[in-house]
This record gives sequence, structure tokens and C-alpha cells, in this order.
Amino acid sequence: MGDIAFDFEKESDVFEFVVKKGHGVKGLADTGLTTVPPRYIHPPSERIDRKDTIDSAPFLSSPIDISALLEEGDVDSEKRSEVSKKLCEAAEKLGFFQVVNHGVSHEVMENAKRAAHFFFNQPRERKLAYSKENSPCPTHVFCGTSFSPQAEKSLEWKDYLSMVYIFDDEHVRKFWPEECRDAAVAYLKSADKMILAMLSALLKGLGVEIDDSTIRSYTGARAVNMNFYPPCPNPDLTVGVGRHSDLAALTILLQDDIGGLFVRAQDKGWIEIPPVEDALVINVGDTLEILSNGRYKSAEHRALASNTRARVSVPIFVSPIPPTPVGPLPGLAEKDGKTVYRQMLFGEYMENYFGNGHQGKATLDFAKV
Repeated sequence: MGDIAFDFEKESDVFEFVVKKGHGVKGLADTGLTTVPPRYIHPPSERIDRKDTIDSAPFLSSPIDISALLEEGDVDSEKRSEVSKKLCEAAEKLGFFQVVNHGVSHEVMENAKRAAHFFFNQPRERKLAYSKENSPCPTHVFCGTSFSPQAEKSLEWKDYLSMVYIFDDEHVRKFWPEECRDAAVAYLKSADKMILAMLSALLKGLGVEIDDSTIRSYTGARAVNMNFYPPCPNPDLTVGVGRHSDLAALTILLQDDIGGLFVRAQDKGWIEIPPVEDALVINVGDTLEILSNGRYKSAEHRALASNTRARVSVPIFVSPIPPTPVGPLPGLAEKDGKTVYRQMLFGEYMENYFGNGHQGKATLDFAKV
């Protein structure tokens, strides 16, 4: 690493190198270290061991073919209702499910994964140009490492690039990194129809009146993240991502063939979501749990790095814009006989969510009545 000489046993040196100097975990891995530094070692209770997982069959449905939701014109209403029912059941049971025939092509998905690898294998200086301190638009395009390094006792073995689509294509062309811009936009736009169809099915499946403009208001901000997990010498001692539930209404996750995504199945234990070729992983976020008055579940999940290959994942986070009111949909509390979550602006919840490190589902306590 040239003129850089850090003692990776010292937590201050690791933080300086990875976070402040902007080398990220990729730079740390490139030094050739043979064990993770202490700052990356997590308590035993937070570590991930595949041997500790439970059978996913009682909780995870087979991939759901959602083609009937995407067809236009005269369609088989019975088939569409059947697909909607499967989505609602999966959202209530686990909060995670996989979909196929979703309208995003194999080529678009492969290009997104290749773009993630390409971006993070560039020199540090190129990635540093998109740090929150240097980004040409830091609220909508930024590169970082871990989730909230300043707030975390143990860091996560992950670097990421976050690109928020909230304006228009001109804004994207001006500010997003050209190395991955086209691939990210193609992925995002290919998923648009699927996102609206699934969210509509889920919200209407709650049995209350809701119009299409209100549904669309919960999708006003879309963020494409490119997550990069370098090869890790001791994946059993650290985590790629710690326990958390997502902020969004829905997350659309493209994972590679390495695997390593784990979800808490109620209070029974952890299951692994296996990679399925050309399938996308969908999960309920905190916002949708709030809108559903707790019927749909934003399950805790976490990720494991690999000791052999760099792992990538490319999620789309679908959220309202900050001024949007969120709370149980009108009529749900009366149907359920209770009110689980209060009314608030999405921006309030977002500020609380990002103000702390990952903490499982404790962030939802902020929204409870």
C-alpha cells in the first residue's frame, strides 16, 4: 500500500485506513491480511454459522411466478388473484419470498452484477470521488463502507455504492458514476412494472380501499445499491451485514450465486435464502409493515461474506419521499381491532433509522403507538 503503514491490530488505525482514508474493506482485503482485524470481529451471538440454520421449507415458499400480474389487457383474473394471494401469504408469514418471470431479463441482471464488480475493483481514488465528502451530489450518490461506521462497535465486511433515483435521467447522467450508470438504470427501469404490480397486490390484499396514486406515492424514491463483499479470511468471525430490517416499503434484491443471505424465521431460528437463477428476492420493509398495521413482516436479515470469492448483491430500495405521511392504512385499525403503529412523516422514520447502527428490528419501536 505504498507509504501507508498501519497496525491493523489497533482499532484507530483500522478506522483511519478503511473509513477516513477511503480504502474500504476492499483496500483492507488487498493488503493480503490473513485474519480479520479486531474491529471486524463480532460477538459470538451475532456471528453467522451455516450449521446453525434451520430448514427453510416451513417458512419459505417456492419462487412465485408473477407473470399474471404483469400482463396487460384481458387476463385470467382467477390466476392474478391466485398470485396476489401467494404474495400476501408470503409477506405475512416470513416477509421474504422469491419471484420469477418478473420482467427483468437475465442480461440486465448479469450486467448489474458485472458493473458492481467493475466499480469496486477500480483504484481507491475513483471510489473516493463518490464518498459523502466528495460526491457531486452527496444526498443522492455516495460510496461508503459498513452501515454506520461512526456508530458501530464492530464494522461490517462490506463496501457499497448507493444511487438514489428521485429526479430524472438527466440528473442520473450528470451525477451517477458512468462505469455502472447504464446497468443500474436498466435494472431499475426493468423492475418498475413489477414493483408497482407487487405493491398494489400487497396493499389491496389488506382488504381496504386504496387508489393507484396513493400506492405510487409509496414508491417515490428508488435507491439502487451495489454492495461488494471482498473475500474474507475469517467469515466466521465477522458479518457482511449485521441483523437489520430494511427501511423501505419493498426491497428487490439481486444476489449472485455465492449465497449467504440469512433471514430470521419468526422466533424459530435463521434460514438461508438460496440463490435461484434468474429469480429476484423480495422482502417487506419497515414502511410496508407500518402501512399494514403489522400484518406484513419486515423480517430481520443479515449476510455472510465468502472466504473464496468477492460477493455482490444489488438491491433496489423502494420508499416514499421524506414528506410522505406513513401509518396504518385507513380502516385497518378498525378491521384489526388494534392500532400497532402511529402516523408520521416518512422523513421522521428515516432520520431515526439512519441515526443508529444496525439493531435488528428495534428501529420499529420508534413507530409504535
